[in-house]
Amino acid sequence: MTKSKKPDFRPNEFVVYPAHGVGRILSIEEQEIAGLQLELFVISFEKDKMTLRVPTHKATEIGMRSLSTPDVVTKALDTLKGKARVKRAMWSRRAQEYEQKINSGDLLSIAEVVRDLHRSDDQREQSYSERQLYEAALERLTREVAAVAGTDEAGAQKQVGAVLVGRAA
Repeated sequence: MTKSKKPDFRPNEFVVYPAHGVGRILSIEEQEIAGLQLELFVISFEKDKMTLRVPTHKATEIGMRSLSTPDVVTKALDTLKGKARVKRAMWSRRAQEYEQKINSGDLLSIAEVVRDLHRSDDQREQSYSERQLYEAALERLTREVAAVAGTDEAGAQKQVGAVLVGRAA
């Protein structure tokens, strides 16, 4: 087993896990799994009431990263102001692409999904699957915006909502 470079995440630090979004590292612990001693990050996702254990040597390989910088958050919010780019591909193909973008953990990709799936009141109704993807992307985006800004999720939701409403005007 090759040892990849161990990332320097610390307890009580917020991190982004691609498949689950923003979580807080509770601790770093040693555990024996299948006869091997492993060092694990213990990550808590409060909103999902979930705790995840990630081997420290695999963290960067699976895409775990620190929170985005305020510059990246600003770029993501600017992305929301852009015009929605909806490809004419079949919905199942587009849904797959959106799902990949959401699970990539990349804030700008997540912002693109929110931008593309956002509907203002005067536009046609969203399908159930469209709404599910939109809400998942919006939640990931607002959680990271809140964590970077050091505010609560409600404040971040207002901020993101204001940008989306401002785009329509």
